[in-house]
Amino acid sequence: MTQEADVTQGPLTTEAGAPVADNQNSETAGVGGPVLVQDQLLLEKLAHFNRERIPERVVHARGAGAYGTFTVTADVTRYTRAAFLSEVGKETETFLRFSTVAGNLGAADAVRDPRGFALKFYTEEGNYDLVGNNTPVFFIKDAIKFPDFIHTQKRDPYTGSQEADNVWDFWGLSPESTHQVTWLFGDRGIPASYRHMNGYGSHTYQWNNEAGEVFWVKYHFKTDQGIKSLTQAEADRLAGEDPDSHQRDLRESIERGEYPSWTVQVQIMPAAEAAAYRFNPFDLTKVWPHEDYPPIEIGRLELNRNPENIFAEVEQSVFSPAHFVPGIGPSPDKMLQGRLFAYGDAHRYRVGINAGQLPVNRPHATEARTHSRDGHLYDGRHQGAKNYEPNSFGGPFQTDRPLWQPSADFTAGTGDHEAPAHAEDDDFVQAGNLYRLMSEDEKGRLIGNLAGFIAKVSRDDIAERAISNFRRADGHFGKRLEAAVQALRG
Repeated sequence: MTQEADVTQGPLTTEAGAPVADNQNSETAGVGGPVLVQDQLLLEKLAHFNRERIPERVVHARGAGAYGTFTVTADVTRYTRAAFLSEVGKETETFLRFSTVAGNLGAADAVRDPRGFALKFYTEEGNYDLVGNNTPVFFIKDAIKFPDFIHTQKRDPYTGSQEADNVWDFWGLSPESTHQVTWLFGDRGIPASYRHMNGYGSHTYQWNNEAGEVFWVKYHFKTDQGIKSLTQAEADRLAGEDPDSHQRDLRESIERGEYPSWTVQVQIMPAAEAAAYRFNPFDLTKVWPHEDYPPIEIGRLELNRNPENIFAEVEQSVFSPAHFVPGIGPSPDKMLQGRLFAYGDAHRYRVGINAGQLPVNRPHATEARTHSRDGHLYDGRHQGAKNYEPNSFGGPFQTDRPLWQPSADFTAGTGDHEAPAHAEDDDFVQAGNLYRLMSEDEKGRLIGNLAGFIAKVSRDDIAERAISNFRRADGHFGKRLEAAVQALRG
């Protein structure tokens, strides 16, 4: 492979490298005459322009990103054999993409919506992707409901707008959403910037050590800048004045040398404790109480370099929770299991089968050695090497050591099973606990935010069902919300 030339200097050329004589005037049949089809520079430019956009992400379309460094600050080798976590002080390059969930590519940043927190570690054992949010929980617990949920957040097929009826109809009929909705409509529902919010792995993941012992973990990224959020009125004004507020803030803070950082913590549960825990520890709508499993600090994440090109490095960046490294693996979390397929499939459709070869996506601390060849925009990197395994020509070979440990013995019959029942598997307990942790001012703002949205629904039964879920979380919560909605609906 030859070294790439500097494409920013020298004479302008066509895509094939021929010098361009005139880039100001198209070729015509005489002065004032019609344009000629032989003007291939014109046709090349227009054809390329028509194809300069790829499909936007179905969710998390609106985003911003930056490169950074993860530094280990505590010894965790008793829990995981992951090489990038192997010693205190070890540094790993990262790329972090922030995003909103429901808005399209041109939407405003300052809106009430969860924020994506997708982190790529460029480790010496391959890329490890940790795909989370700025909330520790989510609206649903089974991936089979995800398309339905997102349809309620997107534009209605008839009106072309997001409809309160659709949103609250689904949430009311899906009581498992009550905890996340309480988060979303509370004071942290609209971060002031990407720098001033926490991030969470949200799902439960497996860590396994050299001895083969298994631990379940949850990741927390606590902002070192402090939590700052916007009220609904502040967000409405900012979204109109500066739709790019979060993206601009992130870029400019790094340009100033004010590098945002997060203290990285994990909660660790020995695998043997999961089956008898008081609720399903793999339920994405639940948090693990800190008194049960206190978070321990393991590292620090700093963002210190902006992308050079947003399209190449932010829009074409791909993340998949299926990208594990030795010592880290999945859990029986049903939402995570669905995402193991869905994320990679989305990127193969959106960016292309060779998206992993793009600079932002390919491994930076090692090389990918696969037998996946050809397809759209394949760059010939394998040259003449054999494309099968096993082979006797010195090709890549298997290690015979799985990345993660078997998590359980499954002997029951196949079927559409609910998750195993635990003593406190309840859709409302944690939402009520969250409400009771709030100050009176925080409760008042939560009630106001919820009531303002519920009051927009057109049917009384949808409004009542929505209120009922919060009433089951906390009687006082439901009573105040009901009164607030009635006042707004008249």
